[in-house]
Amino acid sequence: MSDVRVLGGAVERGDEVLTPEALQFLGGLHEAFAATRDTLLAARAERRDEAKRTGKLDFLPETAHIRESEWQVAEAPPALRDRRAEITGPTDRKMTINALNSGAKVWLADFEDANTPHWDNVVSGQVNLADAVRGSIELDSGGKHYALREDGELATIVVRPRGWHLDEHNIEVGGRKAVGALVDFGLYFFHNVRALLAGDSGPYFYLPKIESHREARLWNDVFTWAEHELGIEHGTIRATVLIETIPAAFEMEEILYELREHASGLNAGRWDYLFSIIKYFRDAGADFVLPDRNSVTMTAPFMRAYTELLVRTCHKRGAFAIGGMAAFIPSKDPEVNEKAMAKVHDDKAREAGDGFDGSWVAHPGMVALCTEEFDKVLGDRPNQLDRLREDVSVTAADLLDIAATEGSATEAGLKAAVDVGVRYIASWLGGTGAAAIHNLMEDAATAEISRSQVWQWVRNEVVLDNGEVVTRELVRAVLADVRAQLADVVPADLLDPAVELFEEVALAEDFVDFLTLPAYERIK
Repeated sequence: MSDVRVLGGAVERGDEVLTPEALQFLGGLHEAFAATRDTLLAARAERRDEAKRTGKLDFLPETAHIRESEWQVAEAPPALRDRRAEITGPTDRKMTINALNSGAKVWLADFEDANTPHWDNVVSGQVNLADAVRGSIELDSGGKHYALREDGELATIVVRPRGWHLDEHNIEVGGRKAVGALVDFGLYFFHNVRALLAGDSGPYFYLPKIESHREARLWNDVFTWAEHELGIEHGTIRATVLIETIPAAFEMEEILYELREHASGLNAGRWDYLFSIIKYFRDAGADFVLPDRNSVTMTAPFMRAYTELLVRTCHKRGAFAIGGMAAFIPSKDPEVNEKAMAKVHDDKAREAGDGFDGSWVAHPGMVALCTEEFDKVLGDRPNQLDRLREDVSVTAADLLDIAATEGSATEAGLKAAVDVGVRYIASWLGGTGAAAIHNLMEDAATAEISRSQVWQWVRNEVVLDNGEVVTRELVRAVLADVRAQLADVVPADLLDPAVELFEEVALAEDFVDFLTLPAYERIK
């Protein structure tokens, strides 16, 4: 068994999580799967290079037999059959309690984009989840006591571990950094699987940043190994995969197939998906240049193709289709609330009407709104798996029709991208991965689309609505303005490195795959 060393400092109750037995379990996971993970990360780069050479992506001819054959994913357990409203958020103690009490059917307990890999967050998040699973979690904040409600249904916990690309700097296995995804999954599964099963729930997961069915196969192998290692019935683990990368959009059926004994569904997002398109086709020229990010809605032709294909694919295979995020945070301004909530109503009504089985919100105050729109379509039914959407036919060209997107690049859009990017990075460096910015709950995906769009506009010499060409000099001038505007809002020890990091990832000659990679180096 590989030697496992904990390098991180002491965290309150960390000894309950980082037990010798749990670390041995992590060692076994890494011994079995870390090398395959490394191989698959290398394969990502190779496939991107191929797309660069050919200028296209397509459905895989070698897996046509999977798309054309008859098969279904395993039937969902009772706790996951109704997912009409899901709330997302990090695993801090207050959020854990509020999310479980929110009235949502599911809580996405996030170790990924709404969290940061600060060691205290990694370990205390596991402590909080263990308490939540056992119903013992509570918090005294000084002026208020938080505890789990006794008068209603609690949300089902679905944990999102980190993506395959992120390491865990504070744990070494066999002399190398641990894989963040295996740490998050392994600790939660090891400590909680039996308590979950005793409570009529189970070990459920959201899988982020997947780019291929081979990566889904790796997760399936991880699940099978973990179940066998702890003597848990095969298929107990269930996973919903976020289709938030453009190559994964071409492998939806294959991803479900690889996970079919553990699969629960697929999720459609926006910011990470747009970020992935820019990253993948960054050398492809004007046809792949996006307008202001806020003008690229889920009704853009290529986004409609993506979401409708997702619903059709899921229901064809008996899996749930979960819609995207409503990031709005209710405001004290009635006019702001009225306008924003009208848009959210429209968005959730569109998703329910398109056949989605549920959708995401970021704030407890939005759960009822989401539930209301899905209730209108579902009624007393838990889902609409029977709506097969056989009317949908999506081609590779439809998924890549970026040029048909309405909107333009504007001066306001550039300033907004820099502003929210810097604000978020400062929050992330300070240890907060879910940041309230301009009445929206933002996570790392927002910063990724913001900085990648600036990178794309600079590289393609995009002309803004005021006639200015987006250059490095213009971006640096906007950054200087943002720094000055935030000087009294953000502490200097966070603002200065945030500005520096945004400039680095937005203006680098070579595109940085994930800004969280250089960001993580700054918090060691």
